[in-house]
This record gives sequence, C-alpha cells and structure tokens, in this order.
Amino acid sequence: MDRGARRATVHGVTKNRTPLPLNTHATLYRRTEDDSLVVWKEVDLTRLSEKERRDERRDALNEIVILALLQHDNIIAYYNHFMDNTTLLIELEYCNGGNLYDKILRQKDKLFEEEMVVWYLFQIVSAVSCIHKAGILHRDIKTLNIFLTKANLIKLGDYGLAKKLNSEYSMAETLVGTPYYMSPELCQGVKYNFKSDIWAVGCVIFELLTLKRTFDATNPLNLCVKIVQGIRAMEVDSSQYSLELIQMVHACLDQDPEQRPTADELLDRPLLRKRRRSSTVTEAPIAVVTSRTSEVYVWGGGKSTPQKLDVIKSGCSARQVCAGNTHFAVVTVEKELYTWVNMQGGTKLHGQLGHGDKASYRQPKHVEKLQGKAIRQVSCGDDFTVCVTDEGQLYAFGSDYYGCMGVDKVAGAEVLEPMQLDFFLSNPVEQVSCGDNHVVVLTRNKEVYSWGCGEYGRLGLDSEEDYYTPQKVDVPKALIIVAVQCGCDGTFLLTQSGKVLACGLNEFNKLGLNQCMSGIINHEAYHEVPYTTSFTLAKQLSFYKIRTIAPGKTHTAAIDERGRLLTFGCNKCGQLGVGNYKKRLGINLLGGPLGGKQVIRVSCGDEFTIAATDDNHIFAWGNGGNGRLAMTPTERPHGSDICTSWPRPIFGSLHHVPDLSCRGWHTILIVEKVLNSKTIRSNSSGLSIGTVVQSSSPGGGSGGGREDDSQQESETPDPSGGFRGTMEADRGMEGLVSPTEAMRISSGASSSCPGWLRKELENAEFIPMPDSPSPLSAAFSESEKDTLPYDELQGLKMASEAPLEHKPPAGAWPPRLNPAGTCAGKATPLAPTCACSTLQVEVERLQGLVLKCLAEQQKLQQENLQIFTQLQKLNKKLEGGQQVGMHSKGTQTAKDETEMDPKPDLDSDSWCLLGTDSCRPSL
Repeated sequence: MDRGARRATVHGVTKNRTPLPLNTHATLYRRTEDDSLVVWKEVDLTRLSEKERRDERRDALNEIVILALLQHDNIIAYYNHFMDNTTLLIELEYCNGGNLYDKILRQKDKLFEEEMVVWYLFQIVSAVSCIHKAGILHRDIKTLNIFLTKANLIKLGDYGLAKKLNSEYSMAETLVGTPYYMSPELCQGVKYNFKSDIWAVGCVIFELLTLKRTFDATNPLNLCVKIVQGIRAMEVDSSQYSLELIQMVHACLDQDPEQRPTADELLDRPLLRKRRRSSTVTEAPIAVVTSRTSEVYVWGGGKSTPQKLDVIKSGCSARQVCAGNTHFAVVTVEKELYTWVNMQGGTKLHGQLGHGDKASYRQPKHVEKLQGKAIRQVSCGDDFTVCVTDEGQLYAFGSDYYGCMGVDKVAGAEVLEPMQLDFFLSNPVEQVSCGDNHVVVLTRNKEVYSWGCGEYGRLGLDSEEDYYTPQKVDVPKALIIVAVQCGCDGTFLLTQSGKVLACGLNEFNKLGLNQCMSGIINHEAYHEVPYTTSFTLAKQLSFYKIRTIAPGKTHTAAIDERGRLLTFGCNKCGQLGVGNYKKRLGINLLGGPLGGKQVIRVSCGDEFTIAATDDNHIFAWGNGGNGRLAMTPTERPHGSDICTSWPRPIFGSLHHVPDLSCRGWHTILIVEKVLNSKTIRSNSSGLSIGTVVQSSSPGGGSGGGREDDSQQESETPDPSGGFRGTMEADRGMEGLVSPTEAMRISSGASSSCPGWLRKELENAEFIPMPDSPSPLSAAFSESEKDTLPYDELQGLKMASEAPLEHKPPAGAWPPRLNPAGTCAGKATPLAPTCACSTLQVEVERLQGLVLKCLAEQQKLQQENLQIFTQLQKLNKKLEGGQQVGMHSKGTQTAKDETEMDPKPDLDSDSWCLLGTDSCRPSL
C-alpha cells in the first residue's frame, strides 16, 4: 500500500499525510487545531524478538521520559505518546531542514564559513548544556541525530540511549553509542560521565570544519585504537578558520576527560559568549506613570448585579483578591489583609476570617492580628485561610479538621487568629495555593510542599494519606517549578518551560491526563485516567507553553504564552466556551468572541468561567444560575439551568482587570480605569539648557526637574564608551553651561528640546561672566563691556576660563620660570623631565591666547566706537529735523524734551540694544 496515499483524521478533520524522508519509522501529519506539522514516530514491536522488543520498548519509553522533561529551543519538542497494543506512537516536533549529516554531504567539499560553524556550535552546546543541567547524558550525539529547520536552527534529538545521572559526578558504565563518536573512555570500557558528550560535540564540530569524520578506519577495532591514541583522519585548515575555534575543538577532543571543558565553560568562551550576546534581544524598558481608579466588585450567590465594595476604594486600593467557598480575602496595596463572609445563610464559621472570633462579618474587615506584617499573597480554602508575607513567612487560620494548619493538629480543631508556621522560618515561601481541604506551597528555592487531605492523591505524595505537616514533593530535577495551583480535589504545577504536571481526581478530564488518540490510521483510542497520586505530565497540554492555569470544580482553563485561552473538562453547562454543550474529550482552543484577543486573566468556578482580555473587556460563560455570570442568559439546555455556551461580554467594558478569582458560585475581581498616563523617557538634557549648574559640595549637584517632577541625572559618555558620572559632577567647576554646549551633550540621545527653542538658543547672545578676575577681564573697563553673538565670543570665554580650570590650590604654585629655562632660586639648568618645563609650555600657550584675545578685543572696540559715532550723527540729524518740523507748524508747546543722547552710566552696547535695527549701520 502506498503510504503517501494514506489519509489521517486529526481531531475530526481529514488531512493527507506524507512519510518523512530517510526515516521509515516516522510519519508527517498536519494538526487541524493550528495547521502545524508534527511527526508521529511509530515503534512497531511485533517483528522483534522478546529481548529486542523489551530493549526497544525500554529505549522508546526512555526517550519519552527524557523529552517530557526537557524544553529548549534547540531540543526536539515532545507533545504526546500512546501505546496501542504492540505499537508505541510518539508525537514530536517536525524539523523541515533535514539533519546535519545530509547538510555536510550537500557541501561537496566546499567548506562552511566560520560564522556558520560558530552558529551551529553555539546551538549544539546550548542544547547539551540544557540536558546536562537536567542530569541527562545523551550518549548518542552525532550528525544524524542533529536536525535542522529551514531557518538553520539546530534541534538535538533521538534520546533513546540517553541516561539520567543523579549528579555531575555520577558515572555510567553501559557501552552504547555510535562508534565514530565514541570517547576514549567508552572504547576502553571504563566509567564515563558528561564529558563523553563533550567529546561527541568535538567530533561533530570537527566534521563541520573538515567535512570528514574525525576518526576513520576499516574495522571497529582499528577505529577504537585510533580514538584511544588520538590519531585523527586529518587536521583543520588553519588558513580557513581562526585559531580560537580550532583550539576549542581540540579542547573538546582532549584524551583526558578531566581536561575537557563543560558545556557551560564552552558557552563562556569569548567566541561563543559574543554569539550569546548577539542572539539576545534586549529592549530598553519604558516607564509609564499612570493615574488609575481601582474598585473591587463581587457577584454570585444569588446576586446577579455586581456589587461595588465601598470599603475597598481609592484610599485603600486592592492588590490581590481571592474567593473561597465561604469567604473572601483581599490584600491591599498597603499590604494589609481584609476578610469577610460570602454566605447567604447562617452557616457556622471556623475562624477562617482571622478576627479572633466566629462572627459573620458581612463587610471587609482588617485582620488586625497581622498588623505590622506586610502581606504579599493570600489563598482561601473551604473553611480556612493561608497567607504569605514579604519575608516569605506563612500564616494560617481557620479549620484544622484535615490538618491544613500544618502544625500536626497541636493548635486545636479551630484556629481563630493567624498562626505562623515555624516550618518555613528557614525556607521562605514564594507562593501558596489552597484547595477545598489541602494546601500546596512553592518556596523561593523552587521546592514544593503539600499537606492536608490526601484523597485521590491530590497532595502528589504517591499516596492517599492525609498529612498534617508540610511534606516535600518529589519533583524531577530537570523541571523548574514557577507556580502551583490547587483545584477542589487536585493540584497543578507549572514549569518554567510551560509544561503542566497534575495529580488528584481527573473526573471529566479536568486535569488533562486522559490519553486521546485520534487521526492515526488504525490507532484510534481513548484512555481515561480516573486519578493519579503523583504528579504526572499533562500530555494533552504539551503542545502549548502554558503561562497561567485556573482549575474549577469540574473543568479547567489555561492561558498559553500567546494569550490564547484553552479549556478542558466537563461541558454540561457550556463552561468550556465552545458554543455547544456536547462532551469534549481533548483540549479546546477558544475562538469565536475571543478569537484574535489576548486573554490576560481567567478563573473557573462551579460550572462557569470568567475571563479578561488585554483590550479591557470581561467575558463570562457557563451556568448562569444564582447570578454566577453577572447577567441573565436565555439558553436552557437542561431544563431548569440557564446557561450560555459562548463567551459574552458583561459589565464594565473597557475595564482593566489586575486580578480575578472565582470559587463556588462567587466571583471577586479588581477593575481599574486609567485617568491619566505619562511616559517617562531618559532625558540626556535633564539640566535646564542655559542654566547655571552649581555644586555646593564635592559630588553634589542638582539636576533639572522633568515635567512629571521625577528627577533625572544626565550622564555624559566618555571616549571609552562608559559613563563618567553625572553632568553636575563633570562640570561643577565651570559654573556655567552654555546653550550650545548643553545641546551638544544631549545630541547623542533623543532630546526633548523643541526645534524652535534650539534655533533660538543657537542664535542667542551671550555675556561671559567669569567667577573671578582674569587677565582678560582686567583689560576691560566697566564702561567698555561688549555684547556679541555667542559663536564669536566662544573662543574668548574658553580663554578667559582656561586659567581657572587649571588653577591649583593655594600654595601649590610651582617655582616661576625664567627665560633661560631654569627654576627660580635654582642655579642648575632645568632637566628635560622637570615639571617646570611642562608648566612653562602651558603658561606660554595661555599668554598667547590672552594676547590674541586682547587684539581681538581692541578690534571690536574700534568697531563699536565707529558705530557709536554714527549713532551720534544720526541723533543730531533727528533732533534738527524735529525742530524744523515744530517751527513749520507754528506751534510751540511746553514739553519736556526727551533726552536722546546716551547717559554716562549706560554703555554703548546697551544703547544699541534699546534702539532699532535701523540704528546699526552696516560696516
């Protein structure tokens, strides 16, 4: 039968499938959810002997375990697997560029460019570093197992022979791998460790540099001899590649394993460190100051209209909210905790409010027993509450029936006031999450602890026993846990790579643990997992990188890194949001009203879901009974229940939702409206242009303020590329920053100075005002000060202030120099290295500048004198003209004549400024 003609239905949609080239054990499929290509690797165990079947099955399952733990851009991604009788199927990422072996063959003796080799080396070593940090030894790195995409991205695959070591010092003994890439210790049959993979990396890079195998022989025995003796087939062309790259390859191929570098040490070498920096995209953060109004709303439990809490308002803004089955809790921005009941009846309380009594407070009340404690996060159980402080300390109060207080029930059945758990005094807590009757915490060193009710294995401790004190959960070393989330009777762990682990009751597949296999010819199957007592990978979610997960009573919602919303579990009341009430077996990627939107918050209650999007809309769907949806749906799929199966926008459109929590029939959320927003950008010209910069103390100085009253310090770059400090520190001795100088300093950065202002400043007139008398200023008389354009007097100003800039402290002047080049008071001639010769050159230079400036000043004085003479002549003519005019009219009135001549105390330049442009004749 022609395999290329076979068709496959993936999740209900028919697609053609095509076999992968050069691999008879894998078939290419197209996923209908997102139209992406995946590979199903089929391992047929029927044709093998019992021992071969056992070994093949072991290797395949080993590959699944390894790939399920790893998540890296340069490692083949694992999505799913399924065992169907004697056939094992594994769903893997598809690489459309073949493998590195074929890439080398296609070169046809044309060597790779060094830049390309370094790029491949960087990616390979990055992948090896990732698996080694996870404690995994690959043991079969070769060009056939290194796959490529069309964008030249490396993907390290085929982990069937990989082995997990407990530490970096652990050793393996099994003889496995491909002979051409075996390390000397493997050939000699001695123990080996991660350095064996480094040897294989060296062989791969050697092939990239030479297009030939590193070691070659006619038989395996001869090959092993050459490997042990280090007799390579050829050497790398040193004229084609840099010495640094060649030395790196030789280091990987060192005969002594201890001398070989680790993967991290290779990445830290200059050649790869430069590539790591160039491949890292960094964006300068932009600070935005916003003015918002914050309000808290609650609904449900019979109230379909959202109720605003007047106690939690702008003067006491909420930071985090949490809903329990019987009560609410809010953490404010002042890091205070408020609690109150959400019950409609007279259900008995157990101290879960933490106020020291069992009263039913209907309005938010501050937990005074935690006064002075900075509360960072709170979580509510069925009838208890647990909170975390900024210091990572844990406090609990409420019912201890299932041991949720974590103190082995020594505090009694009910704890009415917050009680600190001493267990975490030396191991600070980062996050806490509560189910109905159990607690799970994540510590700052990424350890997971759980305690409370253990029914259905919700604690992840491989048993259903109840535990009354915190118990450490066994988590694979390769996984870094970043968040924990408890459902009613289950628990989720979220890893840094976006993987999801779950344990507990899997009713309706609300944990995503069921194995659903559709679309593979002759392998249609569905396997239900009722519950699990240890944390298990949610394989159906492996295709997505999950960033947020929200468990409800019968279903769960999750948000991936692209802001897409996923739902799974029971759909009886339309709580999955797929537009119908039919049973759903797998993961549902929501479209419809949420299509194209980025979901930022989601929470699930009892048969309903609430979600908020980045465009400030709030959606609700599912069972609308008892006011759960803050609206009244019209659909009745099951008689009495009123439901909606499509996400529908509810109250508060255009509200930003910082936090949201649903439990039972209740919802509590924070909504914000932005009143004003201002972006703060770095201002290199933070000093007011043209203003005086004063420094009252060494290192002191005051910068110019921004419009938003935030102080900025302008930093001036030095020639070395760094920063010498603030402008105040650098120019504190000058006393004045000119407009042109300030504009020049800020020219390297984006200046906020308007163009019209810059033009005015450049054309402005400037009067130099030195701090103390100088030779140049002494030459001017008080009545002869001139005002000239700044660009003409820039040289004058620099010359006048130059002696001040180099003036040493009092009493520190060197001996005077005489024309003979000797120091005054000394008879010996000045030596070439004497400091006086340097000072003499500086003094002569300054004297030359002063003489030049004096000559320029005299020339300007003469020009001003000519202008003054012309003005006097014009004034006399104007006066005579006025008298003639008055006589011609024949009327003479008694008026005070306006004195037109300049006053004695007014200099000529000031007079010119008072006149019009017509009074200044052209020279």
